[in-house]
Amino acid sequence: MEKLRAVFRLFRAGLHLCYGVGVVTAIFPLVRTDGRRALKRRWSRQLLDMLGIRLSVDGEAAAFAGLVVANHISWIDVFVINAMQPVAFVAKDDVAAWPVIGWLAARNETVFLARGSRRAAHAMGQRVAEMLAAGAAVAVFPEGTTTEGDGVLPFRGALLQGAVDADAAVQPLALRYLSGSGERSLAAAYCGDTSLAASLWSIVSADGLTAICTRLEPLPAGGRDRRVLALECTARVGAALRSAEQHQAPGGEDVRQRDEDGGAADVLGALGEAVALE
Repeated sequence: MEKLRAVFRLFRAGLHLCYGVGVVTAIFPLVRTDGRRALKRRWSRQLLDMLGIRLSVDGEAAAFAGLVVANHISWIDVFVINAMQPVAFVAKDDVAAWPVIGWLAARNETVFLARGSRRAAHAMGQRVAEMLAAGAAVAVFPEGTTTEGDGVLPFRGALLQGAVDADAAVQPLALRYLSGSGERSLAAAYCGDTSLAASLWSIVSADGLTAICTRLEPLPAGGRDRRVLALECTARVGAALRSAEQHQAPGGEDVRQRDEDGGAADVLGALGEAVALE
């Protein structure tokens, strides 16, 4: 029965992905940026629901502003954040060549970054600064890789430079996943030698998986040293995760079924920013 449920979830998610491709192709050219983002938010919420993931949000409910930074556990983190509020993501440049995913990412405000290139990192920082100055929210996973969610690795200051240059706020988020029993779950973890297929099967096979996002106090970035800012963000996210370990019951606002998108909710949004920087 559990295997049948997992297969059913995979089937629904596959159809949902195909529908997202259709929406990006046929609907996105006809609507403005706000409409695209509303569609993307709705699509992400529905994807989480189809995969059997409940989303719970702790903290201030106001819209994101500036650069969003979070610890990185899984590829599903992107959709968890987009289900709260659609944002642009920084992604490694090889994602652009991925079948379907790269095509969708390129059409959804994604900023691509070439690894190991200082010139590319500088160009990425400038692009992020321009987007932030224009009022867009941009997200990045500054650890540079994924973990099992039991802690946080040091954030890379270079990925915060755009916020410093744009005099924007930095919004730290602490992400974690709990099992149906309220304990930290590794079902969503996409790290080590785990393949994407194995990670996806682990997620759809999980029972009562909950993604919890804790919104921390935004930090001003203008005029600050990016390394100091990165250290402070790392410390805050780490403290939130350690505190959460002492309170293992999921709480906050459940947004899995809530719909505030009005008419846009009738059309599924695009995949968008599908793979974040690792």
